[in-house]
Amino acid sequence: MSDLIANIVGSAAAVCSVTSFAPQALKIWKERDASSVSLKTYSLTVTCFALWVVYGVMTQAWPVTVANSCALVMASWVLVMKWRFRDGDPAA
Repeated sequence: MSDLIANIVGSAAAVCSVTSFAPQALKIWKERDASSVSLKTYSLTVTCFALWVVYGVMTQAWPVTVANSCALVMASWVLVMKWRFRDGDPAA
């Protein structure tokens, strides 16, 4: 397999990973309600991405590091909003 094809597939996977959290994050932000989000699932997801980032740094696999760092930010955003909006809008 050529490096170009591998890089295209890897880039597509990275974009999908990062953008997959956007709909959930935007929904929580708009509704100020994260009651339907699983704290355990997102805690595990954030841990997973953090470990992939560490792995990427340790092995100097920079595409893995960058892609998982971006996904870590998005998943962390959802997790933070889960804590912040667990009972609905805190201003209400």
